[in-house]
Formats: sequence, C-alpha cells, structure tokens
Amino acid sequence: MLRTEGVRGKAGPKGFAPQGRADELELTIVIPCLNEAETLAQVIDRAQRFLHAYGVAGEVVVADNGSTDGSTAIAIGGGARVVPIAERGYGAALRGGIEAARGKYVAMGDADCSYDFMGLMPFLERLREGIDLVVGNRFLGGIGKGAMPPLHRYLGNPVLSLAGRVFFAAPIGDFHCGLRAFRRDSIRSLGLSSSGMEYASEMIVKAQLAALTMAEVPATLSKDGRSRPPHLRSWRDGWRHLKFLLLFSPRWLFLYPGLALLAAGLVGFLGLLPGDRTIGSVRFGVHSLLFSGAAILIAVQLMSFGLLASLFGARERYWAESGWLRRVRGLLSIDKGCLAGGGMMLLGAAGSAVAFSSWAGAGFSDMDPDALMRISIPSVLLAGIGLQTLLTAFLLELLSHPARNSER
Repeated sequence: MLRTEGVRGKAGPKGFAPQGRADELELTIVIPCLNEAETLAQVIDRAQRFLHAYGVAGEVVVADNGSTDGSTAIAIGGGARVVPIAERGYGAALRGGIEAARGKYVAMGDADCSYDFMGLMPFLERLREGIDLVVGNRFLGGIGKGAMPPLHRYLGNPVLSLAGRVFFAAPIGDFHCGLRAFRRDSIRSLGLSSSGMEYASEMIVKAQLAALTMAEVPATLSKDGRSRPPHLRSWRDGWRHLKFLLLFSPRWLFLYPGLALLAAGLVGFLGLLPGDRTIGSVRFGVHSLLFSGAAILIAVQLMSFGLLASLFGARERYWAESGWLRRVRGLLSIDKGCLAGGGMMLLGAAGSAVAFSSWAGAGFSDMDPDALMRISIPSVLLAGIGLQTLLTAFLLELLSHPARNSER
C-alpha cells in the first residue's frame, strides 16, 4: 500500500519554494529517500537551483521510504514537499512520488549526490519536443572515479542493457541510469508495479511495448556522498532486473530456445531413427535417439509456453497482439488442435501396440533392445507431443476469451 499524503515544504534558508501555482507546474523533481541525511540537503539545493536558474515552474518532491535519520526534516527545511511512502523499495518510493507529482513532466534522481540536477535541461528540452521518456546514459556522459563498481561498469550494466536492447529493441544504451525524465501521464498509463530496483527496467520495457517515444542524453555519474554502503545489492538486484526482462520477453525465454532445441533434436532423431551412426571414432546409437526425442519433447513444451505467455501478455495489454500470434492461434484452434493432437496420440498408441505385440510374439522374453526402442521411442514421443498439442489448444481457447474486467 502506498501512502502519498504530502507534507508541504516551507521556504528553505535560501528562500527556495515551489515555482508557480500547483495547477501550472511544468516539472516535478522526484527524489526517492531512505536515510539520506548526509547528502539530501545538497541534492535538494541543486534541484531548487535548477528550477530558479532556468525559470522552470516546478517543485521538488522527496518520496520518503521510512527514514529515521532526520531526512524528512532536512527535506522540509530545504523547501521540498515530502511524500511518505509506506511500501518499502526503490520502485515503491518512485511510484508514490510520481503519483503525488503535480508537474506535467517528472524528473527523477537519487538522493546521494551521484547525479547533478543542474544538468536536467537537456532532458527537459527533449520532453518539450514531444518525447515521452528521456533516459540518461552514463557511458556517454562520463563515470567518475569510484562512482560505479567494476562489476557493474564492465559486466552488470552492459550485459543487462544489451539484453534489453536485443529482447525489446529499445533505443536505450544504459537501462539502469537513475537520472531520467518523462511525461507524467504517459508513464502513469503504463501501470508500473515493481517495488525494487528493477523498476528502472520495467519503465523502459513497458514504455517500449506501449510504443512511447524514447530518447537518451549523456549523463554524468559522480561518486556518491554517503559514508554507509548503498541500498543496491549487486547479485540480488541484477537477477531481479534479468528476471523482469525475461518475464516480459516470451520469445527469448521460450520460443527461440525452443526452436533451436527442436532443430537440434530433429537432426539427431531423424539421423538415428533408421540405425546407428558413427562420426569419427564416436558411435551414436539408440541411447542418443532417446535423448534426441527428449530434446524434441522439451522443445515443443517451450514453444507451447511461449505461445501461451505471448497470448496472455496481449490479453493483459502488456503488448499488442502480433500478426504471427494471430496466425498461430488460427492454425491451432481448439478443433484443429484436438484433431492434430488426437491423431498423434493414436499413432503413438498404435506404435506402442506394435512394440508390445513384438514382445508378446517373443514369448515376453529378451528381445533386441535396439529394434524395440526404435519403435517405442517414436511412439512415446508422438503420444507426448499429441497430448501437449491438445492441451495447448484448449488453454489457447480459454485465454482467447475476453478478460472479465474488460475496461482495464
């Protein structure tokens, strides 16, 4: 649950106060905060100076996530409006701050002095040109000495940002830059829900899926001014980012791996079904045939999950239903799925009956395992794929019905 009851900020010692009436504000600068007493005053001062230096009608909002070190009093003393957020987490704090913002545009940045709000003008200019989301790129703007751990600079951020660009074709080179600005209504329409650090990825991914316009500008990153360790936990938060990227990319999580595994499995299966094969000094026999069949079955399951996940995402309006998805739905209607799946199951049952008859004809005694397995393995594989096809068709039909809450 988010609590967004605002605490009105007073004019600070330097006379800073929100510029313009609440219904006329152009920009809200949102600063998430959890025990940032060491640096918060300086960060708010930079934000207020930016608004005054460039004559921007705006306000500074501190989304406080339960600070106990006096950060709230510092924020009010600096002329910021404090919004208490009960739900813990970086994403939860930002969601509450954005919800409480009064500006047409929102800029966000950390409370640790790692970003300088005096450099917000390029962000605001792009927003005024009509861009929905402007993200900073620290690799273009510069990273100060000691500002980013080597693990993040050379592995975490580049790999996760590359994954985001490949999975979603998002034109962003630094998925995790904490300095960004956006049209408030556009971002609120995305229904962002992450409470942790993965909120940064969710914003870009859902903006891309919703076809919002995006751009990036150089941003500088300085070493933070804290004496305590950061809230970020490298491996935990890195996994949460990657998990989110995979969750919203069923093609890369299910379909493409399934297709690759299917191709490899079919090559092995069709090559070994007639008999053993020798490549160099290695002989591939019926055991390799069994593993090839397992690869095909797993591949079909992966592609089935990918199809169902893609349809579910379209149904929940995470992304638009694509042309290939409509075509597959037409090919795998419940009637066609039952016919195809049922036919494969019958063929599998017939092959199993042949294998059993051969065993019975031998008086249920020992048989040539190669000959028996070359009948049994394809039979079991056909039955398994047939059942998977039939069940997938039924679940596709269920997901094709409109959601109960059709106004979402």
